[in-house]
Amino acid sequence: MLNNRRWFAVVLVGGALLLGGCADTETSESEGDPAATIEEVAGSDVLKVTLTDLAVKRLQLTTAAVAAGPAGAALQVPYAAVVYDTDGAAWVYTSPAKNAFVRTRVTITDIKGTVATLSAGPPVGTQVVTVGTAELLGAEAELGA
Repeated sequence: MLNNRRWFAVVLVGGALLLGGCADTETSESEGDPAATIEEVAGSDVLKVTLTDLAVKRLQLTTAAVAAGPAGAALQVPYAAVVYDTDGAAWVYTSPAKNAFVRTRVTITDIKGTVATLSAGPPVGTQVVTVGTAELLGAEAELGA
């Protein structure tokens, strides 16, 4: 019985040492440098969220291009790109520049599976965020502050 306890202790200590070595060794944002900065977009009531490279990597942000719908009459985006505000309005986050994200209003006409069809939204080819939208909305609302 004592032998079993020794092996158990060895396994626990060894596991702790191995897991301790898995810590993120990348440099983090320094105390004065936030992971996100928020600024007003001229002539608009939305804000631009700009993230550091490290924040983009940590959030594993992913984008996809807005596509033309059937017969080119509509726009299509992955439904994962859509976020809703407190009034129920639908939005997507576009990426006009590296690590910069702006919330853009969309009008959804249909949702089939993982695809949302839009009658109004950003033009075909525009990159929209598909993973990390909730975090961007929180950053824009400064919920993490």
